[in-house]
Amino acid sequence: MLTRALQAIDPERAHGLALIALSGWSSLGTPLSSAADRFPRLATTVAGLRFANPLGVAAGLDKDARAVAGLFGLGVGAVEVGTLTPLPQPGNQKPRLFRLAEDRAVINRMGFNNGGLDAALDRLPTQRKGVLGINVGANKDATDRIADYVHGVTAAARRADYVTINISSPNTPGLRDLQHGAALRDLLAACVAARGATPLFLKVAPDLEPTQIDEIATATIDAGLDALIIGNTTVSRPPLGSMHAREAGGLSGAPLAPLASRTLRDLRHATGDRIVLIAAGGIGSAAEAYARLRAGASLVQLYTALVYGGPGLPARILRDLDALLARDGFANVADAVGVD
Repeated sequence: MLTRALQAIDPERAHGLALIALSGWSSLGTPLSSAADRFPRLATTVAGLRFANPLGVAAGLDKDARAVAGLFGLGVGAVEVGTLTPLPQPGNQKPRLFRLAEDRAVINRMGFNNGGLDAALDRLPTQRKGVLGINVGANKDATDRIADYVHGVTAAARRADYVTINISSPNTPGLRDLQHGAALRDLLAACVAARGATPLFLKVAPDLEPTQIDEIATATIDAGLDALIIGNTTVSRPPLGSMHAREAGGLSGAPLAPLASRTLRDLRHATGDRIVLIAAGGIGSAAEAYARLRAGASLVQLYTALVYGGPGLPARILRDLDALLARDGFANVADAVGVD
C-alpha cells in the first residue's frame, strides 16, 4: 500500500518520503526483514569483506546517509551511500527525476545533489548490520576533479568498509571523460594512494565501446583496485512506452538489464578472474540476480526495482535466490560466480 501511495506523487518527493519512512523504522529499531539471517548459503567474502548475502543497495537511493540502518533492515548484505562530493551542491534544475511506470524504469538527471561529504559522514550510524560502502564524486565546478576524488577517498576510507569512485554519471558534464586514457590512470593512481587499507571500487557506465572495456580492464587491474561496479545509468534509449521516454538523463530499471548484462560479460571476458565484478542495472528479481552471478558478478546491487517492488523486494529476492542455488546444487553463492 505504501509503495502504491508513493508512486502516486512526484517522484523526487516520493523518494524523500521513502527515506523518511526508512529512517523512522530504523529509529524504532524495528527490522523490516530477517532474510539476511535465514540463508547461510548466500554468505560470501568479497575484497576481504564478509557479506551476509550478495544483494546490496546501490548508490543514489540514500545520497546523504539518512536511512542507512533502515536500508540494512530490508535484509540486504550491503548499503552504498552517495554519491557524495567534497562540497554541498544542489544538483540540476527540477524537474530532474521521471518515473516510467509502463517500463518499470526511471530517468534521472539529478547531478550529484547532496549535502556534502562531511555532513553525511557525521550522520553514519556507529553500528550497522552489514557492509557499508561510500560512493564519492567530484563537484560540478571543481577545477581539479582528481583532487576532489582524492579528498573524498581519504575522508570516506576512515568510515567505510569500502569506497567507490563514481566516474560514470551522465549528469555531470565531462565526468565520463575520466573513464579512459591518462585521466583514468592518473585518477586511479591518486585514489589508490589515498585509500590506505580500505578496499577501493570503481563504478563505470554500461555505455562502453570494446576498446574502452579493454582499457578499463587493464587500468583497474594494473592500479590494484578491488572491484568494478557495472554499471551506472545509460544514456541510450531502448524501446520505451512511457511519455517521459525522451527526457534527458540516465535511464535505469528493467530496460537497462540487457545492456548492463552484456557489458558485465564483456568485462568478465576482458578481466578473467583478475578483479571482482559487481553487477547493477535492471536487477529486480532473483532470476536476474542469479544470471548476473553466473555471468561473473560476485555481488549484485539494486535501486530502481525498489520503486516498483517495495521494501519487501530484497527478502523475496534472497529467498528465491537461495532456492535457485539449491536447485542447481551450489553449496554457496561463490560457487555459482562465473559458471556461465
